[in-house]
Formats: sequence, structure tokens, C-alpha cells
Amino acid sequence: MLKSLSIQNYALISQLEVDFSGGFSVLTGETGAGKSIILGALSLILGQRADAKSIKEGENRCLIEGVFDISSYKLQSFFEENELEYDATHCILRRELLISGKSRAFINDTPVGLNELKLLASQLIDIHSQHQNLMLADGNFQMQVLDVLIENKDLKKAYQDAFKQYTTCRKQLDTLKEEASRKTSEEDYLRFQYNQLVDANLKENEQSELESELEILSHLEEIKTGLFKSEQNLSGNEQSVVPMLKEVLNTITALNKVYPESIEMSSRLESSYLEIKDLTSEISKKQEHLELDPERLQFVNERLDLLYSLQKKHKLETCEALIELRNNIEIQLQAINNFEEQIAALEKDLQSFYEQVIKLAGNLTQSRKKAVEKLELELISKVCPLGMPNMKFTCELTSKSHPDSTGMDCVNFLFSSNKNVGLKPVSEIASGGEISRLMLGIKSLIAGAMALPTIIFDEIDTGVSGEIADKMGDIMYELGQQMQVITITHLPQIAAKGTTHYFVYKHDVENTTETNIRKLNPEERVKEIAQMLSGSELTNAAFEHARNLLKMKN
Repeated sequence: MLKSLSIQNYALISQLEVDFSGGFSVLTGETGAGKSIILGALSLILGQRADAKSIKEGENRCLIEGVFDISSYKLQSFFEENELEYDATHCILRRELLISGKSRAFINDTPVGLNELKLLASQLIDIHSQHQNLMLADGNFQMQVLDVLIENKDLKKAYQDAFKQYTTCRKQLDTLKEEASRKTSEEDYLRFQYNQLVDANLKENEQSELESELEILSHLEEIKTGLFKSEQNLSGNEQSVVPMLKEVLNTITALNKVYPESIEMSSRLESSYLEIKDLTSEISKKQEHLELDPERLQFVNERLDLLYSLQKKHKLETCEALIELRNNIEIQLQAINNFEEQIAALEKDLQSFYEQVIKLAGNLTQSRKKAVEKLELELISKVCPLGMPNMKFTCELTSKSHPDSTGMDCVNFLFSSNKNVGLKPVSEIASGGEISRLMLGIKSLIAGAMALPTIIFDEIDTGVSGEIADKMGDIMYELGQQMQVITITHLPQIAAKGTTHYFVYKHDVENTTETNIRKLNPEERVKEIAQMLSGSELTNAAFEHARNLLKMKN
């Protein structure tokens, strides 16, 4: 519900702050006092179009802020989806309008777009006037009204759960078919790629081994020459390293008996001699085995050329990456082979879900048909006394060709307020006042069953008086027991029904006239209603009548 409204520099308002109560509140004041100005300011925080001309003359910007109690509306998902700070009890909507024509919107001090502001506000406040059809012509709202009245409250949830399963399965099937079609069209190319990679007989580490072997084969003569020269220098003649090292070893060993310190030298020399002799033998063997093999060189070059070309083709850098690609293509080909089985299984599931949806939709239709009778009878009984004695109303149910999230039904409210006039859709035939009274009756039927937004009636009592006005006031009062109702009225019979009474007035400040609002105390309220009854001249009879109306309000 709307807890408070603050307006700065809007039209004739410099500064206005008002706290609102729950239940049924009334706003009164002379024609031109500024009731519509306050309503216009409120519409800005509901996301309506802004006009810089609305800014108070001489000011650069206007600011409108509304504080709401949202504890009954289960709006956490809205805040999470729009990445907004969530307070389970309070919400602040603010709109700033600049003289440049630009405007800014905020939800809980976070900047938002007008769409987000409007979407949230539509769940908090519903304004009705003589010139607004608003929700009543909306098929979704009509369906919502009917579903509130169905006896089986769990049936709709059961249907929606089944429909969700059905739509999820259908999406999975569509995605799978699309993927199957795309993959099947690629199958020949994938299979060509796969066969090419399989024929390449790829092995891990093969590329690095071949590159090392190519390096050797490409420098074979240089390697053989180096090895031969090294062997000759080590043991090719008596002046080579090995014979000379052997001679040194013998000389030092001969000193072991007379020079003990030579024993360690002998040991080290012997180790070196044996190591170098062994190395010489290994160099000799390596040299003997290194033979130029043109066929092997050609094979290595061709093999590496194949690997390099595959890598370039697939934009990869290693043989291991090619192997991984080959394995992935194999998986894709297996999936293509399995598409037919997967599609058949999903189609079977989809048919099962569809049958369940159709069954529950049928049950939902039967429950709605029962609710239609209740809606028609109760709405006519509530609205006929409100100045429409010849009213006819029918809730028409027709079938859809395919189920959707609401079932298999289309709902259309058909209405006529005059004799010999056929029923037509509400939006085509009802006047603004008639629509407002219909909405008043509808909301009084469903207010106890769901959390409805605050409803504001803007002079929907225009053209009525006496007993009709009294009955309208009764309905608004009853509706106020379930939700917040605010009405702008010129009728004392309705004003007296309110649990809280606000007075809108103009007053002169220096060189300007300003609009303001205040909550009336009991004595002020008697005077205001007496004024509404008698006009400019207050009489004792008017005061007495006003007191009687206030006593009778409950």
C-alpha cells in the first residue's frame, strides 16, 4: 500500500508531504483545488510520461517520491531479476524531472528505466478514472479474475507445473532437432575430417621425436666427421689421450710403495682412464652405426609435412591437439548416429506431457465454467444498484487451438447497460464511469482472495447521487477492509464512508497560489461534509446531516 507521498516543485505545489492510511480513504476539495495535480504527480512515479511544463514556474526540477509497504506482494523475484536492492517490507519509488525535459527514475535509490518503474508500480497502484479502461479490458486480468473464483485452488498450479514440463520438453526437442539438422548437414565434412585424421595414424610425442631425428639425418656427415676425429684424438695413436693416460697411470702406480699419497692419485687416474676408454668405445660404435639412409630421410620429411599440414588446416599447434580433435569428431559422429533415438524418446515424452496438459486443461475449463456462473451473478448483484439497473454481463469462455500457460480458454467480459442493446466486449461499449463501477464490483469480489494493488478512484461517482452514491460508498468501504482504497469524490455520501479523510486546498503565498493537502480531524471533517452538502452557505441542518452521515458510515 501507499504509505506516504512527497511532492516538490510540481505545478502549483512547492512542498507537499502526506502520509496515507490503510483501508478506505477519501480526498475532497473544491473544483480546481488541485486534486488532479496530486494525481498527476503520483502518476509520474508510476512511470507515466513526463513534461517539463509540469515543473513549478521558476524552479529547475521537480521531485516526486512514494513510499510503499510491499510486504504482501511477493516481489522478491522482480528485485532479483532487475538486480535491485530488496527490502521485504518497504519500497521507495522516486522520479526527478529536470527543466531540460530529461527525467530520472529510481527504485530504492537505484537508477532504473521507465519500463522497470512502470512494471513494478503496476503491481502497487491501480488508478481508475472516467477516462481510463486500464486493466478491465485486459484479457489476462479477466482470466485472473475468473481463476480467483474457481473452487479448486490447486488445479491451476497443477496445470502450470504440467505445462512447464511440456514446454521444457518441447524446447529440448526443438533444440535437438535443430542440432541434428545442422550436424547431419555437416556429417560428410566431419566424416572426411575424421577419416583423414584416422589415416594419419597419429601418435603422442611422434612429432618431437621425428623433428629430433630429422635434425640428425640432416647433419649426418658433420656428426660422423666429428665423432671420427674425436675417436682418433682419444685413441688413434700412441700420442692420443687414452695411451698417454695409461702411461701416466702406470707411472703414478709405481710410486705407491714409496709415496703413499700417490695411491689416491692412482685410483682417480684409473677411474678417469676407464671412463675415457669406455667413452672412446661408445663413440666408435656410434660412428659405425651412423649410415646415410635417403629413404628414412624422405620418410621423416614426408611424415612431418603431413603433420604440419594437418595442424595448419585445423589451426592447431601440436600432434596431441590433432589427436584430441580426432576424438572430439568421433564423439560428434556418434552423437549424430544417436540423434534419431534421442528424438524418438523426447517425442514420446512430449506426447505424454501433452496428454497430461490437455487433461488438466479440461479440468480447469470445467472449474472456470462453474466460476463463470458465480462471477456473473455476484457482479450483476453488486453493480446493478450503482445506477445500472438494466445491466447485463456475461463472462464468455471460448477454446484456444493450442494450450498456453493459462490453459485452453479465452476469457472475454461482455457487457451492456441498456435495454435492447446486445452484449459487447467491455472495452467497446462501456463508458469510463461504467467501467470504473464494474471494476469496483469485480475488485470487491476478489479482494479477499489475492493481494491487489492500491486502487485509486478518480471521481468515478460523477453523474450519480443519493442512494446510488451511498451504495458505491458501501462497496468502497467494504473493499477497504481487504486493501487500500483511495477515492477522489465530490459526494458527501461517499466522503462520509471513508475511514480517513484528506482535504485538498489552495492557499496564497506571497505572489503565488499553491496546492496542499491535510488530514482532517473529526471536527474539520464534519465541517467539510456539511460544506459538500449545503454549498457555500453552511447551515445547522447541513452540520446535523453531516454528523448523521458520519455516524452511519459503518
